[in-house]
Amino acid sequence: MYIEEDTFLNSAFLTVITISTVGYSLLHELTDGGKVFAIFLIIISLGVTAYSISIITSYLVEGNLEKMLRGRIIKKGKKMKDHTIVCGYGRIGRQVAEELLSYKIPFLVIDEKAELIENNLNKDIIFILGDATQDEVLQKAGIENAKALISAVPLDADNLYISLSARSLNSTITIISRGSDESAEKKLHMAGADHVILPEKVGGAHMAKLVARKNVVEFLQHLSYQGESSTNLEEIDYVDLKEEFHNMTILEIGIRKKSGANIVGFKTPEGEFVLNPTPDTKITPDSKLFVLGTNNQLKALRN
Repeated sequence: MYIEEDTFLNSAFLTVITISTVGYSLLHELTDGGKVFAIFLIIISLGVTAYSISIITSYLVEGNLEKMLRGRIIKKGKKMKDHTIVCGYGRIGRQVAEELLSYKIPFLVIDEKAELIENNLNKDIIFILGDATQDEVLQKAGIENAKALISAVPLDADNLYISLSARSLNSTITIISRGSDESAEKKLHMAGADHVILPEKVGGAHMAKLVARKNVVEFLQHLSYQGESSTNLEEIDYVDLKEEFHNMTILEIGIRKKSGANIVGFKTPEGEFVLNPTPDTKITPDSKLFVLGTNNQLKALRN
């Protein structure tokens, strides 16, 4: 019996040192207790080594990913000024990003899904990996210098928290938030959101108007804000005008006569909108003009 146990122990010992690649030769013959101890020591050492390698590999891989997603991006986020922060890169956030790219408006995107960001790094979009509800993440995105923030995450609670945080960090920023219903809309306004968009409501209203006012909707769709259509609508701010045109009336500026474009709207410094403003309307600080025209007319207007 003793011989069988000794043979089994020797076989186990040789098996362990062979599989573990520790080696075959020994400085001196081990006792049975020494062999048992060596077996457990080798097994535990292999486990510790494997765990250490996995930790180091994980640190290197995730560290490089974080550096790729955050290191370069955080510096850009803090240096940006008058940019837009988009929170969430889901279906709505993705559409927002594409529109902002077409407008050539500087912006960055915050999202907490590393894989999603990694899959979209080839696009001309600056990403920040993190939770937009956290103040430190918004600060890394340069919230203090941002012009606007668009919160497009799916949950109303997260949009509410983002609006609260953004308003506390930047009192003058324009906050546009996604909402699910009228109840969420009221709460988001209370939290500091300037505008609340209800996607389902907007989509439903648009589909209904295609039945009730089909031609009107098609006409409005024919107008473009990006220069893709032959007829475009453009916004002109007071500061965009040359100083010689400041505090002059629409008639005195002569936009229609000089460019052929039509002024279809006017926004007063108090924020009121006037459709088809009269020729004696004066262009004063903080006011805006809305001009409709062809690409050539708008180009002549800019010149």
